[in-house]
Amino acid sequence: MPCCLVIALALLFPRVALAATWILDPPFILTPYNGWLLPVIGFLLLPMTTLAYAWAVTFEGGAGSLSGIIVIAAAVLYDFASYGGGEAGRRQPAS
Repeated sequence: MPCCLVIALALLFPRVALAATWILDPPFILTPYNGWLLPVIGFLLLPMTTLAYAWAVTFEGGAGSLSGIIVIAAAVLYDFASYGGGEAGRRQPAS
């Protein structure tokens, strides 16, 4: 699957992308977290951040490198914005 399609899948459906990645390449998800508990919690609460951290660990400098920090920070913002966007939609008066 081309890389652009994987990125589009992750942006549109992060839980589906995380589940597909976990099924197709379990070490990609399990190695950075040293177990299955944190990825399960991440699947439920912050799926994009869970994917981003697993991906950032593969960078040359790891998750602590500048590029890793930028990717993780963008994913955290994406996850929080997805929750906040739902709240803003509920607060608008019905027309």
